[in-house]
Amino acid sequence: MSKYMLIMRADDRGVAAYEEIPFEQVIEAMGRYNESMMKAGVLLAGEGLSDASEGFVVDFSGETPLITDGPYGETKELFNGFWIIDVATREEAAEWASRAPLGPGAYLEVRRVHDESDFPQDNEWIEKEAGWREEQAERAAGS
Repeated sequence: MSKYMLIMRADDRGVAAYEEIPFEQVIEAMGRYNESMMKAGVLLAGEGLSDASEGFVVDFSGETPLITDGPYGETKELFNGFWIIDVATREEAAEWASRAPLGPGAYLEVRRVHDESDFPQDNEWIEKEAGWREEQAERAAGS
């Protein structure tokens, strides 16, 4: 099994189309999509994001990081949310992505999430990361 992140993006046309759909209809369509992934046992996480006007960008191109509040000026595309799914193949990830209730001007970028096997196992930082993950799992189980 491999994890894939489905990154929801939209251009100006997609944002405009989204604003024309009643919010209840959007919630229902997303709810049905999420429910189908949960019932299939592939959904690990998924969240929508607030409007870009509430966010900010940290730009590292200068000597010191520069923080700029959103919206970000010219928007060619916006990152609106994500899902993380755990599926057997790249093709299965593509199949789930193609079922998303999105319309014109919206698209999903699908990328495999690295796992431990992608990194050298004898690296000090990879070993520390494994320990941190165990600690997080124990904390989550204790909550």
